[in-house]
Amino acid sequence: MERLIQGFEQFRREMTAEHRELFSRLASGQTPHTMFITCADSRVMPELIFNAQPGDLFVYRNVGNIVPPYAQHVSGVVAAIEYAVTALKVQHIVICGHSDCGAMKALQNPAALKGKPSVEQWLKHADVARYVVAENRPTILGEEGLRYLTEENVVGQLEHMRTLPAVAAAMANGSLRIHGWIYDIAKTEITAFDPAQGRFRPLVADMPDATPHARFSVRLPVASAA
Repeated sequence: MERLIQGFEQFRREMTAEHRELFSRLASGQTPHTMFITCADSRVMPELIFNAQPGDLFVYRNVGNIVPPYAQHVSGVVAAIEYAVTALKVQHIVICGHSDCGAMKALQNPAALKGKPSVEQWLKHADVARYVVAENRPTILGEEGLRYLTEENVVGQLEHMRTLPAVAAAMANGSLRIHGWIYDIAKTEITAFDPAQGRFRPLVADMPDATPHARFSVRLPVASAA
């Protein structure tokens, strides 16, 4: 806790005049262009990764970057999405998974959820990913299996998000685009789901393209990049 307090003191001490002016403007409201839904993992820091300024991103974090389907579960993430779309008028929503995800590891090894009933119940919203991988890639385990599972979870959550009325309406009138990304912590690289090709591809041109592999989930028309 002392480190947090010291960090706050340093933040205030080293704040530039430009940032003071920015915070003064933001005090009366926010107009973020993008909602960013990612895992609660402490290694994933959207504002740092994207060099974002205060007010740019409307960030929501939970275990496994999950979005329950509409009417199946009333949750904070569903309420936040509805608010972002209808009140803040965000233009983009990103669902971002990441490498070495503890939630996805728990899907691979359900025994790890013993004594964690709330987490176990929450991760049932990721069952689509587990089932797709188990049915189509049953012999692929370890790190490669975790990568498949992480990708399928992101695409599955995109499909869940499409069931939310506010999202469906905004996408229909062209005011909103949704995106599925994976952040590799060690490589500091992002791959984005390309619905036309049915696979994840590098978000930026200077990253190496991954070897293509077949995908199995039902694919809805989503955007691959901003």
